[in-house]
Amino acid sequence: MRYESVLGSTLGLAYGDAMGKPTEFMKVPAILGRYGPGGPRTLPTPALVTDDTQMALATVAALARAAHGGPGPNEAANLLGYSPDLEGGLGGIDPLDLAEALEIEYVAWSRSPENTRAPGGTCMAACRRIGTGRAWLQATVLDSKGCGANMRVTPLGLIARLSEAERAGAAQLQAAITHGHPTGLAAADLTAHAVWLLAEGAEPAHLLPALFDYIERNSGVYHLDWLGGLWAAARASSPKSFIAAGWEECRKALTRVEAALVAPRPNQDPCIATGDGWIAEEALATAVHCFLLFPHKPVTALARAATTRGDSDSIAAITGALAGAHAGAAGFPPQWAEKIEYADRLTAAAGLLAA
Repeated sequence: MRYESVLGSTLGLAYGDAMGKPTEFMKVPAILGRYGPGGPRTLPTPALVTDDTQMALATVAALARAAHGGPGPNEAANLLGYSPDLEGGLGGIDPLDLAEALEIEYVAWSRSPENTRAPGGTCMAACRRIGTGRAWLQATVLDSKGCGANMRVTPLGLIARLSEAERAGAAQLQAAITHGHPTGLAAADLTAHAVWLLAEGAEPAHLLPALFDYIERNSGVYHLDWLGGLWAAARASSPKSFIAAGWEECRKALTRVEAALVAPRPNQDPCIATGDGWIAEEALATAVHCFLLFPHKPVTALARAATTRGDSDSIAAITGALAGAHAGAAGFPPQWAEKIEYADRLTAAAGLLAA
């Protein structure tokens, strides 16, 4: 996996997040009225991000903690509690170690003075429960499949040394800490897999077929070592039936992307075809839709994602992670890397993920 792709995806997530932040609760005509045809084409000033980027950095901090026993939450770097000089990279992460690390880092994020960006209610509710001493299986919101499950997962798609099973289990676990619905788990897994495919050099034209193949291969797989008794807590009839329901919802969401791209409408709000992105499978689907409308124009893809009626920051964040994984950091204007909030932490995160 090329460092350029890892850096591009890490920065791309933050770029999309910052670009979509001001437009999140605006209608498309209002966005076009403010920014002109095509919507926003550059980062706002200041280029502030939302809880999407903050939680992605917390996920990286948890990965570092699980792999290396890093420093306490938010020490020194705040929201990124590890040294960028760690050697050996990430890989071979134990499920119990990662679960504990995610609990620590997500609770630390929830209590951080920087957590002022209208964080998601599900994330905050689960973190409050974990913060009182409850294990994540008792704290997670079982019926929530909000996009908080997958807007923070893309770092897991950028660790080349994880096996496919490890990546899948870890991606689903980070979702399950707060969002216990099987569709949130499957969407997070697919989001990480999509980023991994693009960072490994997959052509955009092959992305959707590869994701459908991944669904078919994994629709009956329940990662017991990572998820424990989540299926039983959700009162499903079996582990397989629990997770299969999530994969089926994601398959239907990506089928809508496939249909929309038969006759692409780049000037129409993609949410009309693939959903508003407030829930996990729609956030993935609409981000993939935006990326595949402009697979070789990362800035245009971000502008399209930010010019939507739905959850613009999360849609654009995932779009940016996909576009950056494919195009690399060079696909975006070079001055953005200095302008974006948390620039040093994002660069440090990319360094660790690519090690």
